[in-house]
Amino acid sequence: MFHLRQDGRLSNVELAKRVGLTPPPCLRRVKRLEEAGVITGYRAVIDPAAVGRDLEVLIDVEIYANDRKTVEEFETTVASYEEVIEFRRMYGRPDYFLRVAVADHAAYEAFLTGKLSDLPAVLRLTSHLTMKTIKVKS
Repeated sequence: MFHLRQDGRLSNVELAKRVGLTPPPCLRRVKRLEEAGVITGYRAVIDPAAVGRDLEVLIDVEIYANDRKTVEEFETTVASYEEVIEFRRMYGRPDYFLRVAVADHAAYEAFLTGKLSDLPAVLRLTSHLTMKTIKVKS
């Protein structure tokens, strides 16, 4: 799994060579991992600057209520926003953690004031601007 995590585009022949197997059993193992749900997919890692999303903001969100309807509506709405690239419900405070990627400060202000802060469930938002990304593990 380590080799596929590092490079999901490895050919079966190259993967087999790296793990010390012949290609047929290596392919069977990979297929078993996929079928068992251990490998859930493959993806491309995109450079945010290359697609005009240079500014990344981490947001702590507290909501005013925890009834099922409010929570489901909030989660469905926020999950649909293109700017949101990570969305987690937390234990304790804050209630939610968001990672947002936008073009610049003006785009972030538009997102915050035009989308997120207008949601009826929102009690408090705390923004954390990223100075420098040290490590991202995918």
